[in-house]
Amino acid sequence: MMDVGFIGLGTMGSRIAANLVKAGFSVRVWNRSRAAIDELARVGARPVESAREAFSGDAVISMLADDDAIREVIVPLLDDAPKGLVHVNMSTIAVASARDLATQHTARQLAYVAAPVFGRPELAAVGKLNVVVAGDSTAIARVEPLLDVIGERVWRMGDKPERANVVKLAGNFMLGAAVEAMAEASAMAWRHGIAPADLLDVLTNGVFTSPAYKTYGALIAKEHYDPAGFRLSLLLKDLRLALAAADSNAVPMPLADVVHEALLDAVAHGDGDRDVAALAKVAMRRAGREVAQGVQT
Repeated sequence: MMDVGFIGLGTMGSRIAANLVKAGFSVRVWNRSRAAIDELARVGARPVESAREAFSGDAVISMLADDDAIREVIVPLLDDAPKGLVHVNMSTIAVASARDLATQHTARQLAYVAAPVFGRPELAAVGKLNVVVAGDSTAIARVEPLLDVIGERVWRMGDKPERANVVKLAGNFMLGAAVEAMAEASAMAWRHGIAPADLLDVLTNGVFTSPAYKTYGALIAKEHYDPAGFRLSLLLKDLRLALAAADSNAVPMPLADVVHEALLDAVAHGDGDRDVAALAKVAMRRAGREVAQGVQT
């Protein structure tokens, strides 16, 4: 069975690592905060004291928050990593960063595979994520047993790792647009005396029945924004990366600008650590809900 390192045990990473342990892989785990390491140790993972100890073996998976974390944690490890190691990066990062990381790995005879995922923590826990993978086909084949445990389906996007990140950013833009659309529709309906829950029951069960609409529609209807399955501040980061990718190739994305501004509004009002569904608060605030509630009280 493969010897796997895992770096980054956040909401998603901890669940993915736990599934790999349950599947029988030998998994060495490291995280910047100790509590997550101890929790994985209780289910059979092997704690290590440094990211360098995790960055070895047959393969290593990283799932860190952003580009800065990758530069801070992963890049310093590349020079001393064992030749032939496959690094599977599940982090959502900039297209340019993915391209640069691939170059740095190749220069050191390391294989680099980009494998960002779609899905919330509850899907990660049961191995039902959608994994978007790109990189050298031989390297992907080597880590395919890991990807099969992590995801319900693995989508191959070619031999250039950054292609997987393009797909991930495009998908997260579409997710943000869907949530923003439901938020604005709910605000309009509320102004006409229709409860958002009633509106979204019709729309997400009769017209827009995809998992994204149903999941986030239910959260908006219940005003259930905590704990966050997908933090609003992380989606704001992803929209910035999507706009940067669009700008680099002269692609206008006016709807992405709208979603970005709504996310920025939410963060400015202190909701950055809440679920993406909290975009509904922005739409309601713009529609005057806070004023109306203030008058009533």
